[in-house]
Amino acid sequence: MSFDYHEAFSRNLGWVTETEQEILRNKRIAIAGMGGVGGSHLLTLTRLGIGKFSLADFDRFELANFNRQAGASTAHLGRNKLEVMVEMARGVNPDLDIEQFPAGIDADNLDAFLEGVDLYVDSLDFFALDIRRAVFAACYDKGIPAITAAPLGMGAAVLCFFPGQMSFEKYFLLEGRTREEQALRFMLGLAPNPQQLAYLADDSKVDFEAGKGPSTPMACELCAGFAGTYALKILLSRGRVPAAPRGIHFDAYRNRLVTTWRPWGNANPVQQLGLKIARRRINSGRQAAAVEAAFRTRPIERILDLARWAPSGDNEQPWRFEILDDHHVVVHGRDTRDWCVYDLDGTSSQIALGALLETLRIAASGEGMRAESALRPDSGEDAPRIDVRLVPDPAMSPHALQPFITSRVTQRKPLSTRSLSDHQKAALERAVGEGYRVHWIEGGAGRRQMARLLFRNAHIRLTTPEAYEVHRRNIEWGVQVSERHIPEGALGLDLPTRRIMRWALKSWERVRFLNRFFAGTWLPRLQMDWRTALGCAAHFVITAEKPLLTIEDYLAGGAAMQRFWLEATRLGLQLQPEMTPLIFSRYVAQSRTFTAVTAEQSLAEKLAGELGSLVGAAQDPRQRVYMGRVGFGPAPRSRSVRPPLESLLLDAPG
Repeated sequence: MSFDYHEAFSRNLGWVTETEQEILRNKRIAIAGMGGVGGSHLLTLTRLGIGKFSLADFDRFELANFNRQAGASTAHLGRNKLEVMVEMARGVNPDLDIEQFPAGIDADNLDAFLEGVDLYVDSLDFFALDIRRAVFAACYDKGIPAITAAPLGMGAAVLCFFPGQMSFEKYFLLEGRTREEQALRFMLGLAPNPQQLAYLADDSKVDFEAGKGPSTPMACELCAGFAGTYALKILLSRGRVPAAPRGIHFDAYRNRLVTTWRPWGNANPVQQLGLKIARRRINSGRQAAAVEAAFRTRPIERILDLARWAPSGDNEQPWRFEILDDHHVVVHGRDTRDWCVYDLDGTSSQIALGALLETLRIAASGEGMRAESALRPDSGEDAPRIDVRLVPDPAMSPHALQPFITSRVTQRKPLSTRSLSDHQKAALERAVGEGYRVHWIEGGAGRRQMARLLFRNAHIRLTTPEAYEVHRRNIEWGVQVSERHIPEGALGLDLPTRRIMRWALKSWERVRFLNRFFAGTWLPRLQMDWRTALGCAAHFVITAEKPLLTIEDYLAGGAAMQRFWLEATRLGLQLQPEMTPLIFSRYVAQSRTFTAVTAEQSLAEKLAGELGSLVGAAQDPRQRVYMGRVGFGPAPRSRSVRPPLESLLLDAPG
């Protein structure tokens, strides 16, 4: 079948007239760069019906291009990008008139590259700022309008430069700046309101000094859509096109479209402040990355760097690491029984240590090693020491749960009440492993029972001085992330309640005053316990076939818990521990007094019976390993993180 231009692009008609389509056919667009955005620009503009192009690129396709570049595929590995993209474009329109510049563009061929061009669409690598400045300057001198559409995160920021209006250089002010400063000014100039930073998962991947940064395919396609639309408007003189210093930034992840206006460009006082803040953030991130890099040179350090993300009560992290050699580390545990009412006989800390060892084992699989651990018999119960030996194993492949170690979080806000599927429940039940089972409390009636139990149990937490000391110590106020505590933003409380709680926790007398005269427990209990207990898919209790009697039992129980939690994360579920009813029931089962407030001790005894009726009255309370809730919902924006690995290391002997 022979190619027919009018038939091929007839579906554009309606949005453009036949006359306008013919105008587009005879326009020439120059595109420098056939990579992330350039390839998408070329194909989009070709399908728009543009008939002439001047294209430049000297690079070849490699594996690192696969996530975003239109021409990147196994069939094109190692091939010249320009050659491939010309083939793909001519596959859409064989009649294309294309001037090719396979050596790229420089001062010697820039005039030829822009000869007869009606519009320039910038597609150079983000960090290729010297040649970008030269191209935009040449366009300005020759009266050629120019578009730059930058992929930022999961969005696109667009600026247009027109003859006789603000130039590229006057807007960005790059002259005489260092390479890193130029990149920073270019980024902030494109996006004066940098929406993408709100969801940047790992800022260590942004390296202005090395000229590298993360990218997404969505952003590249959005750029092509914006550039293609503005190309149509410019070439057909249709509609308003914002010119620098005005721009547009759409972020699909944030569901936000913002128009930007920075008079005087980067000389604007607001922009100057933004640059100052950005420099500080970059320097801080570089220092942190340098520290991390220093401790990730050996497999054992990379393994421990992942292992430290294991969960622990109130983010206490009751462990330190002593590296003896490349295959031997000693985990020094410590419990908090001397001051934490929730750490009965150190068992909560032992469960956390078990989670650490399981995380270490999973992390070691990624390095092709088995992690074998043994508790030192001479170590004290309150300070166990555990030898972990890493054994190379050629048959070892990365564990399926390894990618979810750092993304596992605690969500303390309400979740969807959508039920878990049988497949999801079965996967979670398999995750705990042999010797354990999962008891589910679900459905509207089950959630209401748990809500009543947790609401009343929270009264104990909020009215006993022993629990007050824990809360006073373990909440870090005024922050969204905390390395060693629970950040205020992760409490699951609204702002007024957080402010009241922050004031009250200054002293036990304030807590008593609020509780006595202002029903001070109601707001936090309703938000942290009642509301969240009702807002989930299900509550769960992990139980062991035999009572947990020794440190080894609790270590194994912690490992089962961590597998469950990581599996929940793999399934896209959020999880929150609900351990205090279980802990108080252990005190009751052992006839142990945990508080000086008699009424609350009596309440704990009643609630222990209610918990037993929910999970099995005949069951020994010592069989209950872990308790919590799961459900569907977004990950929390505020979370506990971990201090750098080096702060958790002990010096080896000698």
